[in-house]
Amino acid sequence: MGGSCLAERLSHYVRLSGGEQAALASLEEQDRILRRGAIVISENEAPRELYIVRSGWLHSSVVLGNGSRQIMRFHFRGDIVGLPLLAFAESPETVTAVTEVALCPFVRERLADVIAGHPRLAALLIALAVAGRVSLADRLASIGRTSARARVSSLLCEIYGRLKVLGLADGGAFQLPLTQEEIGDATGLTAVHVNRMMRALVDGRIIERQANQLRVLDEARLCADANFSDRAVLETSWMPPPR
Repeated sequence: MGGSCLAERLSHYVRLSGGEQAALASLEEQDRILRRGAIVISENEAPRELYIVRSGWLHSSVVLGNGSRQIMRFHFRGDIVGLPLLAFAESPETVTAVTEVALCPFVRERLADVIAGHPRLAALLIALAVAGRVSLADRLASIGRTSARARVSSLLCEIYGRLKVLGLADGGAFQLPLTQEEIGDATGLTAVHVNRMMRALVDGRIIERQANQLRVLDEARLCADANFSDRAVLETSWMPPPR
């Protein structure tokens, strides 16, 4: 895919034309390396740049009225970070590096050029944004209406499903570089409660965990615990032809 991480990701859904691949590669002409914990975009600030993730993990979060943090979304290779800036002058969320990350910055006007020349890419980005919103709605419903075990299981299913699409979950195993506090901030649980739920999943032979390595042993049971709906498949039949 000409080295484009975004093209690599979109190619899971459609066969990209040469022009589409070149247009996406034009968004990834620069690399920026940031350490773990670095703030990429700050809530209520007005940056001009969006980013494509080349490597590493990030999360988007908001600070609530009581000072606690809610992690809304995790970002992996091929994701676009900062999409809310297409709708708002100021960012409604903070984007933080979970690990060391390599990011490709680009301004909104560059994306506008890609969209103008390649309407199918615009349709794909819209579909991915909608899928992300639905996945977020699933998790928020889980936080509000399900048990602690179901919340943790749902988050693991979501992460595992997304990493499988990217080829980053070999044989059911993947890196999970999240602290218990970060998992808690994503599921509305305390770190102590997260630890108990993870232990229960290990004791039940549903997952294995060693340091930052996690292996899914029984995906069916994990998804059943979570009442998980897989949002990885996109409907693309309605999209315009490539240019």
